Amino acid sequence: MKKFMNAADSVVAESLAGFVRAHEEWIVFGRARKFVRRRDLVPGKVAIISGGGSGHEPLHSGFVGPGMLDAACTGHIFTSPTPDQIVAAIEETDTGAGCLLIVKNYDGDVMNFEMAAEMAAERHRVEMVVVQDDAATGPAVRSQGRRGVAGTIVVEKLIGAAAERGAPLDTLKALGEALDPRIRSMGVALRGVVVPNNARETFALGPDEMEIGVGIHGEPGLYRTRLAPAGEIVRLLCEPVLADLDPAPGARPVLIVNGFGGTPPTELYLAYGLARDLFEAHGIVPARSLVGTFVTSLDMAGLSVTLALLSEEEFALWCAPVATPSLTW
Repeated sequence: MKKFMNAADSVVAESLAGFVRAHEEWIVFGRARKFVRRRDLVPGKVAIISGGGSGHEPLHSGFVGPGMLDAACTGHIFTSPTPDQIVAAIEETDTGAGCLLIVKNYDGDVMNFEMAAEMAAERHRVEMVVVQDDAATGPAVRSQGRRGVAGTIVVEKLIGAAAERGAPLDTLKALGEALDPRIRSMGVALRGVVVPNNARETFALGPDEMEIGVGIHGEPGLYRTRLAPAGEIVRLLCEPVLADLDPAPGARPVLIVNGFGGTPPTELYLAYGLARDLFEAHGIVPARSLVGTFVTSLDMAGLSVTLALLSEEEFALWCAPVATPSLTW
């Protein structure tokens, strides 16, 4: 295993330090370096806070800034941030309108964010939205519900834009919950992920194998099958997404093809073209698209396809200005 690092136990802290210095026009460290927050807080605006384990960069710290998150809490690799990190973020970013926590549906994340919300409840109004967009982990597969994966970008962007416009806490929570049945993602891996303190991949694939339905923590997927041409791979990703969605008349679709950390742009754009053709053949024409590396699993070679079916009002929030290190328009 070769990694650009000094030591496995310091790689996250050193990476975050470099990240903050590289983007100091937008972000700063919070108290005791427990979290990253936007440089300029807005008095009277609901604070939007997210977070999770490291290894998913640029999620979540890369989306801190005007129009998206006010703070992001980062744990060690594939490990939830601790409740004290989250409480510190709540206390520093709540300027009077309360806080909304956006949490991916993994046991550790949900438990620690819930604990933090309880700890802060005496002094702050805190609500939580849980992202559950993974088409590979429906109720029949996972008792805790669907995992939160690349669809988290959509939830953070829309809620962040609505908060920037002055929407109150209850409205923001309702917006996040209403999105839940209209965002679905599906991922595939051609190679597992190497965690810095391990010497081997989290799962090993043969030269002619791929893993369908993977998550973002290096976990195996729904099933393993023979490597196929790109068109067949994209079909295996898009069909479960389509099966889980019920497009309403007038919906504004957003299509995201996301790399897991080890997939070059050439392959991501190829997959995007194939996914777009498939969705358009089903009458779903993307109104906006996003292609790139946004929600990773360290160095996993793979990608995911996300489709979000938005209302006109939600689509306007997607198109609203955003200024963060990893998403700007």
